[in-house]
Formats: sequence, structure tokens, C-alpha cells
Amino acid sequence: MDPEAGPEVGEVRCARERREVIATARRMTDDRLVVGTSGNVSVRCGDLVAVTPSGVDYDQLRLRDIPLVDLDGVVVDGELKPTSELPMHLVAYREHDAGAVVHTHSLHATALSLLRDDVPAVHYQLADYGGSVAVAEYATFGSDELARSVSAALAGRTGCILRNHGTVTTGDTLGKAYNRARQLEWLCELWLTASRVGEPRLLDDAELARCVDLFSGYGQTPR
Repeated sequence: MDPEAGPEVGEVRCARERREVIATARRMTDDRLVVGTSGNVSVRCGDLVAVTPSGVDYDQLRLRDIPLVDLDGVVVDGELKPTSELPMHLVAYREHDAGAVVHTHSLHATALSLLRDDVPAVHYQLADYGGSVAVAEYATFGSDELARSVSAALAGRTGCILRNHGTVTTGDTLGKAYNRARQLEWLCELWLTASRVGEPRLLDDAELARCVDLFSGYGQTPR
């Protein structure tokens, strides 16, 4: 279903952000970062947040299905109830200045969370998260306890892994948050693949810190 179909598009509040949420949620399924309706996506629209609804097939989403909530979680527009993981998203906005949040149930990252407390420094791409990526301690999905655990793991970082659960990544745009979700899954798959046949050689702390500095100026400078 085309989320832009119908005459309502021009009348929908935060239509661009809602459309972006739908497109990203569908990408998560296509990229096998989630199965079914698991995982969720959100992005800021001024003082509001557009977020995926609870338990709806992403292929069936329309713009008005995407709830708009304020930073206290109060729904101000939308026909459906927000994801049960809303507290986790809101804490990233309130406490970590996120512009967008992506939560996946990706296979390799979740598998790593059963074995370790962090993502080993197998590649310099960890620098994009601000350094080592922590595994947040387990708490029941949708709970305030989980939101607090995620907030602690996100301190100074743009991503974390949730034990027995999945990943959370942030960015100033939804595109950046999503790319970090994909990269984090790749990093975990890399470690799991290497560790099957031996002890992976890791980057030392000094090199990782050097890469963090380099990443701070990486990319294109606006003209």
C-alpha cells in the first residue's frame, strides 16, 4: 500500500516524517533486521515524535496510522496506539538529544548479547557510535526499567544492544540512525563469524579513540 495514496496527504500533520517512518519500517523487514511487526522506528518533528504504531503490518501502514506524540508520550495526532517500546524512544530524545531512533530485533546483534557485555573492537566502524558499544541489561519490553537500561548504555554513544532483545541506534536523521542499525548488525556478525574459528584480533583502545576523532570530521561539509 502506498502511504502517499489519497487526497489526505496535504492535510496530514508532519506528513514527511510519517512517510519516512513508514519507509524505514518497511526497509527493516526487507533488510531482515526484524520479523513481522517486531522492532520500531521514530523521528522528531519539531517538538513532536512520529513513531510506528503497535502491532500493525508495516505493509499496511498509512500516514494517519503513524501516531504523533509529545516528549511525555501523550498522543496528539494519529488513529492508532504507539508502539509499546515508546518509553525507550522517548528517553533517547529527552536524555540523549536524538533526532531519530531505530529499534531492531536483528539476529546477530541479539545473539552477541547472549554472550558478551559489549561489541568487541573488531573494526574501526565502531567509531561511528562514539566508541565501544555496550549491551544494556535485560528488562521486560516496553517497561520504564528497560528505558533506564537503554539510557545508561547510550551514554556518550549513538547505539547499544539490548540483552536477549535487539538493538537501539540513534542519529540526527532517520537515515543515519538506520544505517547505524545495519552497521551494528554487521559488526556483530563479523565477530561471531571470526570467533567460530579462533580468537579474533581486536583494535586497541588507543586506535579506537583515534578513529573516533577521525569520524567526528568524516563525510561531506555543507557548502
